[in-house]
Amino acid sequence: MPKAVASESEVERMVESFARQAAGLGKESASLNGLLDDLAGMSRRQAETFKALAGEIDAMIQANRAIDDVTRASSESVRRARRSVEQIGQGVVGVTNNLGEVAQAAQEITQIALQTRLVAFNASVEAKRAGEAGRGFGVVADAVKDLAAKVEQSSKLITTTVAQLEARIKLLADDILAKEARQAGAARGDTFDAAVSEVERGVEDIARTAQKNLAGCAGVLDSVRELSGQVVDTASALEHANKQTESFLSLSESLIEMVAESGIHTDDTPFIEAAIKTARDISGIFEDAIGNGTLSMADAFDDKYQPIAGTNPEQFLTRFTGFADRMLQDVLEQILSWSPKIVFGIATDMRGYIPTHNRKYSKQQGADPVWNQANCRNRRFFNGRTEMTAIRNTRPFLLQTYRRDMGGGNYVVMKDLSVPIRINGKHWGALRIGYQF
Repeated sequence: MPKAVASESEVERMVESFARQAAGLGKESASLNGLLDDLAGMSRRQAETFKALAGEIDAMIQANRAIDDVTRASSESVRRARRSVEQIGQGVVGVTNNLGEVAQAAQEITQIALQTRLVAFNASVEAKRAGEAGRGFGVVADAVKDLAAKVEQSSKLITTTVAQLEARIKLLADDILAKEARQAGAARGDTFDAAVSEVERGVEDIARTAQKNLAGCAGVLDSVRELSGQVVDTASALEHANKQTESFLSLSESLIEMVAESGIHTDDTPFIEAAIKTARDISGIFEDAIGNGTLSMADAFDDKYQPIAGTNPEQFLTRFTGFADRMLQDVLEQILSWSPKIVFGIATDMRGYIPTHNRKYSKQQGADPVWNQANCRNRRFFNGRTEMTAIRNTRPFLLQTYRRDMGGGNYVVMKDLSVPIRINGKHWGALRIGYQF
């Protein structure tokens, strides 16, 4: 038997069901898109942290190599002094100068170790934020922190040893200069041999410590560089996945819009019809003001945004801001009464500037930037992907799905309905209405 032809009501129900499924796909895509964007951002920050860690450890390696070079020079100075008592004064000066360089290098290592511990601490914080995915990073960060502490301790020991050696060499030099060569030749020789042997042992201790630091730093540096490469690869993969979810999001938005344009009544239809009318009303308000001289076209399209001092996040004023406060806020406030699902209704110019917002989002700024972010959204710019797509749209309406930043790390997935606003035929911006699923 031939299949029965579906009735018009059945078709409408099917289309409505299709629209709801498309909306559900859009909601999940927007949520996933936002999550991937957050993860990609975190990976980029971690990559920068590991890059800084690698730089600090490499600087530490260079400083230890400098110590190794200096100790070799010190050993040669000691050997020259032992071979020739007549040149002891010059040898002592050489040893003292080299030991001064050792002390300076040790102090530099101490500073590098302190900086490395700070960077490692930041890496630990990022790893904890990443949860299970950051466990490997946390292990390396802890290893770097422990290494920095050990290197700092070793450097301080080197500094102390150098100070003691300098004191003893100074006593030796004073002793040599104070006595005549013949009268105290034997005693001087005994004192010199003992002092030189002690200096040699101290230099050897410094060299061993520097070599130990070099080996430890080199091992950790390899691990940090390997993890840094992995983090960079992860960030790249997340960014690629994020772009793919944007494709799914765009597809779901196209499906929703196609159903809305079909003329079949859906959950979005009342909002679309009301938004088109409201956008037309806002255009009329601007055009009436321009017609009676209250506002000029240049004023309405003013793009010289003046920062408001002391605001955080920064707010701005234009020549049409005051007019929008007086004439548009009641219109925008009326949008909130259409449905409990509506979160906001705003008019934004072509650059994403919102002169006037709903009253609940137009509070006076306080000292807390996080609170300001959520409650003081007027006179600010919002120009992300969703916002700029809505603003540039020239079709009768555009329906998008996006994850809105509510401030303080809070997000909500919602629909964004936009309708172009034209003033005397010129595209001024868009009416944007955000409402929940």
